[in-house]
Amino acid sequence: MVTKTEETQLNRLESQVDNGGGGAWEYLCMVRKLKVRRSVKVLKHGLLILNDSKKRSSLGPEEWTLYEQVAVAAMDCQSLEVAKDCVNALQKKFPESKRVGRLEAMLFEAKGSWGEAEKAYSSLLEDNPFDQVVHKRRVALAKAQGNLTGAIDLLNKYLETFMADHDAWRELAEIYISLQMYKQAAFCYEELILSQPTVPLYHLAYADVLYTLGGIENLLTAKKYYSSTIDLTGGKNTRALFGICLCTSAIAQLSKGRNKEDKDSPDLQSLATAALEKEYKQRASDKLSVFTSGFKSLKVSS
Repeated sequence: MVTKTEETQLNRLESQVDNGGGGAWEYLCMVRKLKVRRSVKVLKHGLLILNDSKKRSSLGPEEWTLYEQVAVAAMDCQSLEVAKDCVNALQKKFPESKRVGRLEAMLFEAKGSWGEAEKAYSSLLEDNPFDQVVHKRRVALAKAQGNLTGAIDLLNKYLETFMADHDAWRELAEIYISLQMYKQAAFCYEELILSQPTVPLYHLAYADVLYTLGGIENLLTAKKYYSSTIDLTGGKNTRALFGICLCTSAIAQLSKGRNKEDKDSPDLQSLATAALEKEYKQRASDKLSVFTSGFKSLKVSS
């Protein structure tokens, strides 16, 4: 993930380049390093360097890295002729490169030539079945065509080999949620929490899924994971605070006060409500009355 400091540095450098202060190559390098998508800017500033033979030659071997970067940015911006020119230049320089082969397949994708793209990716996987980038491109290809079932099958097959890929588990969970397959999504988040137990985002997402599933057991577990999210974020996750209150309300309504496993609910709910009131007073005081009346209607006030 990009830190706030890195994002500030990147934005400052981008502003400098946009205002004619130089540093275009440094900006493009930083975009690559941070793995962020600033396609419009990359296309604009990258082309200025590539179209200037003196600047281009001064890059040495990095010239070809820039061709690749501009090619991908051009595809994002649907400047397909520019992308084609960049890919052709790379093909001429590296005629047997599988990396260039991936760019060719991506260009088919950008054009909407799904069959050609699939054929190209399949060919690349025959040569190297462990190419993670190509596997993920096939998932993207299926999603682009609206074939979410196909994307699920591809991701499950991919995860059989690359089970430590956190991004793939999260992608699979999000697809399951979009299809309202919440039990399957919950399994994905369980895998993520097992492998990265200190990432609050996974605790929060898992709690959201369990709350959506409903039922006493799921709600009790959801509240525990909302609580762990609050612990991991130092009490600063507003969504998790709301989750605590909503779970408490739902449990009370379903159990009608007979649930002995949830003895700490009133105290926990009171603390969460107090934290939320403090947040509203500090950040949105004009909405405090709406918040208060809304919580009374939910019967979650102590």
